Amino acid sequence: MRVMALDIGEVRVGIAMSDATGTVASPVTVLPAQEVLSHARTFRRVLEDYEPDLLLCGRPKTLAGEDGPQAERLMAQAASIAKACGLPLEFADERLSSREAKRILREEGMNERAMRGKVDMVAASLFLQAWLDARRT
Repeated sequence: MRVMALDIGEVRVGIAMSDATGTVASPVTVLPAQEVLSHARTFRRVLEDYEPDLLLCGRPKTLAGEDGPQAERLMAQAASIAKACGLPLEFADERLSSREAKRILREEGMNERAMRGKVDMVAASLFLQAWLDARRT
């Protein structure tokens, strides 16, 4: 089962994809949020290239484990995207995924400016990998 993960932000959406066996997550791309929300050609091309079976979206939670202030808006956007794609939707805890993504990219020698377009897709791959690992155990 191939899973597409979206890290939905106000400006950008990070996209990650699992392999066909649902074992390994990889960052794919970052698209402007409007292109994903409007189901634009660039987003449809990603869907056609990878043919996912499930859409997994990050659910922002506080450190206490409760839904964060943006959770309601993001969950509605995720439901709209899933409906437009015709895919079942699940959510994954995305707490600290962006912070961890920045740490990883810094270790690779990137500065803040170079990271800007990559953090979201790396964050999506991190919460996707955690979700895949949890399903296997």
